[in-house]
Amino acid sequence: MSEKPKYYITTPIYYPSDNLHIGHSYCSTAADTMARFKRLTGYDVYFLTGTDEHGQKIERKAKDAGVTPKEYVDHIVDGIKKLWKLMDVDYSDFIRTTDDRHVRGVQKIFRQLYEQDDIYMGQYEGWYCTPCESFWTELQLKDGCCPDCGRPVERMREDAYFFRLSKYQDWLIQYIREHPDFIQPSARTAEMLNNFLLPGLQDICVSRTSIKWGIPVDFMPNHAVYVWIDALSNYITALGYGTDHDELYQKYWPADLHLVGKEIVRFHTIIWPIMLHALGLPLPKQVFGHGWLVIDGGKMSKSKGNVVDPVRLCERYSSDAVRYFLMREMPFGADGEFTNEALVKRINSDLANDLGNLVSRSVAMVEKYFGGEIPAPDAYTDLDRELIAEAEGLNPLVEREMDGLNFSQALTGIWHLIGSCNRYIDQTTPWILAKNEADRPRLGTVLYVLLECARIVAIMISPVMPRTPERIFNQIGVTDDELKSWNSTRSFGQLPAGHVHKGEALFPRIDVARELEMLDQEQKAAKAAAEKEENEAVFTQKDLIAYEDFEHLQLVVAKVLTCEKVPKADKLLRFTLKVGNTERTVVSGIAKYYKPEELIGKKVVLLANLAPRKIRGIESNGMLLCAATADDSVLRLLTVDGDIPDGCAIS
Repeated sequence: MSEKPKYYITTPIYYPSDNLHIGHSYCSTAADTMARFKRLTGYDVYFLTGTDEHGQKIERKAKDAGVTPKEYVDHIVDGIKKLWKLMDVDYSDFIRTTDDRHVRGVQKIFRQLYEQDDIYMGQYEGWYCTPCESFWTELQLKDGCCPDCGRPVERMREDAYFFRLSKYQDWLIQYIREHPDFIQPSARTAEMLNNFLLPGLQDICVSRTSIKWGIPVDFMPNHAVYVWIDALSNYITALGYGTDHDELYQKYWPADLHLVGKEIVRFHTIIWPIMLHALGLPLPKQVFGHGWLVIDGGKMSKSKGNVVDPVRLCERYSSDAVRYFLMREMPFGADGEFTNEALVKRINSDLANDLGNLVSRSVAMVEKYFGGEIPAPDAYTDLDRELIAEAEGLNPLVEREMDGLNFSQALTGIWHLIGSCNRYIDQTTPWILAKNEADRPRLGTVLYVLLECARIVAIMISPVMPRTPERIFNQIGVTDDELKSWNSTRSFGQLPAGHVHKGEALFPRIDVARELEMLDQEQKAAKAAAEKEENEAVFTQKDLIAYEDFEHLQLVVAKVLTCEKVPKADKLLRFTLKVGNTERTVVSGIAKYYKPEELIGKKVVLLANLAPRKIRGIESNGMLLCAATADDSVLRLLTVDGDIPDGCAIS
């Protein structure tokens, strides 16, 4: 017997968040669907997921919560694993970047790159985004903020190790051009080439001295390995790479598919392949950057009150219904809009009306007309053969679409057969055939065709809806595992004699109007709670500073003489301020909150002794102080009332 072909699929390792929403489930559901499909079609599958637990953001959140970073992430990881179990995400391994096996592997990789001079010591000075854990150059900033998330950045300067990314730029460009399927969808290829590779790569910082919560560089312990060297290595450290027990690595690497969100395609198609090439290792066969699941045209956010809770949806509608919606509603590579109406209507029309009715009606008629015994088919008519041909043609269609990650198209093909079956019932009118004994062989043929189609459909949907097929098999009397296999769908007519057992409706119909009203009320309540939380003044005391430290800050009253928008910068305003007998220029990213003309004449609070900084070619001398809500939906300049002259000190 020949050995099964291998298939290694991964999701990105997720940042530990206590605010998991349906968008987080999207990638894992897709990966699990693909893993199940490959197992069904005869592959030896290894499916890896996990959590990325190091970095400054975790360090700060743990400190705010009064716990250690490990305690902070342990609690959240438990929640992630429970969600994956609820969503039937059946992974082979769950890697945590705090696992000893990962720590040792990363240290070995870092040392090898250093010893072969692909990593060198330098000094980093630049802009750092803590939420994204990314460094940016001045030119890469967008309106002075992180180009990925739009949040403010911090100026950082410290000793750091750098990875010679630029050394491999030409090699990677050539590799991508020679392997057009490496980055998918194809639009992501053009994005990586045109936005990053062709303009020129810079060496990247791969260690930090200011972060303690990270993997220490074993030959320079005051340095922690920077997030991407750490996080990206999980795909091979989980397989035992670099250890004496690397059997899994030898068996499964290179990965067949990395599934990642579009926001991290750059790291997986530039940094990761260059790392692997420098280590002398083969590259993954494909990196697929899927779109986002959005709501109201934007990403889900707890602060906006638009988070959709997957636990609530699974408990209310079943995990199979939620998984079906995620994989059916939108093409996998593109962004998809989540709405309660789309979810409820999809459950009603596709699952309750189409699939549920097909199984229910077919089984009920076998019970009514044949005492529950599956009838043997008689001679097939042209109408039968047309439906049989569609059923037999489904196997190559679904296989082609699934291998192309076209989950929605695969399900569309399956549901076309379900629709054809329901029309077949109306065309053949079994209830009329049952009235005449002479038509009994014809009636048996019709019902056999329907049950056999239901068997094939149950197998086809199993990668997306792992719980529903067994419920269908129980009702149509299929007990032989061979008749639940992928190969058994290649030819029609394999359903043997047996007994049907009518059960509960697969998916009960939903009162759409009532359901949407209830969901709308829940969403409004969540939004109101989020707004209340944002509007409440929440003060968290940071580390105490000495009075001498405060004395270093020079806060003064400044009068706005002129204010205008910075050309080609949506967020920036350019101020001319009068500060006593002097004037100075300040650039501030508050354009979406104020019109320039309404600020002229106001007296504002200026941090006057901030080091000058060039923003869009304009030298900004100081910073205007503002107060903002946590989600930046509301922002107000700090102003001074009364007759205090500009130039007066604030103390």
